[in-house]
Amino acid sequence: MRIMLPALFLLGLAASLSPAQAATGDCGDIGALLRQAYPKVAPSADGASLTLAPHTDISLAPQDGETPTGIACKIWPAHDDLLLVAVPLMDSTQSSDDGHVGDIELLVVEWKTLQVRQRLLQPGLMTDDAIAIRKIEFDTGRYGLAPGVTAFGLRIEMANHSQPNPFGETDLRLYAIAGNALRVVLDGLVVAGNGGEGDTNCAGSFHSSHVSLTMSPTRHNGYRDIVLAERTDTDEPSVDKNGECQSHPGKPVSRTYRLRYDGNRYSVPDTLKALEP
Repeated sequence: MRIMLPALFLLGLAASLSPAQAATGDCGDIGALLRQAYPKVAPSADGASLTLAPHTDISLAPQDGETPTGIACKIWPAHDDLLLVAVPLMDSTQSSDDGHVGDIELLVVEWKTLQVRQRLLQPGLMTDDAIAIRKIEFDTGRYGLAPGVTAFGLRIEMANHSQPNPFGETDLRLYAIAGNALRVVLDGLVVAGNGGEGDTNCAGSFHSSHVSLTMSPTRHNGYRDIVLAERTDTDEPSVDKNGECQSHPGKPVSRTYRLRYDGNRYSVPDTLKALEP
């Protein structure tokens, strides 16, 4: 993969990035934010995290590529007085280098006062194994579901370490405030992926995909339809007669899907459902 997949791998990586990434600076004073949201937290022995309950830790580090269990924050452009916060709640007794067990709690916070307006616990979303979580980030694209209702997204990027069998996936979930409660309206849509099989030198068969979302004017049960455009690219590299590794891309394949709101949430096609945590 390292030799022959730069184009496809970079395409998959770029597609996995949110159009509006969370800036770590948006968190401000992480300690103050967490103490306001979780009054019963206590500092850990090493000072690097807070303990919410026995064996439940919250990292004081901001989210980045080195600390995937750190918290992510982003000011919500649709409501710029509000701060979106994703807090990984990690089980310290079941987490190791081979995998982690944890939840995510989403907070909608008044950024001036740090008062929590809404919160929603998402069980298991920080649980991983050989396919490890690399990054979490907010997607604050203009997901206008209905007049006065704008959703925001949470993207979770996952990948393995395998060179002969690389795999990566970025999942999107959408959340909206309705009746003063935060709830899931779209659960576990794969918006980017890459994978394949190779000999780690050159030869192999690889693929990458990207899904874009567009809001449709058509409505069902009060919310606008979401149109998905998926593009899949393939490559079958091989060594030529001069010993050089050459790319052999296939013809891109495009598919379109329409998601309709059923009164509770949008139904995700089976082919685009995220891995279960």
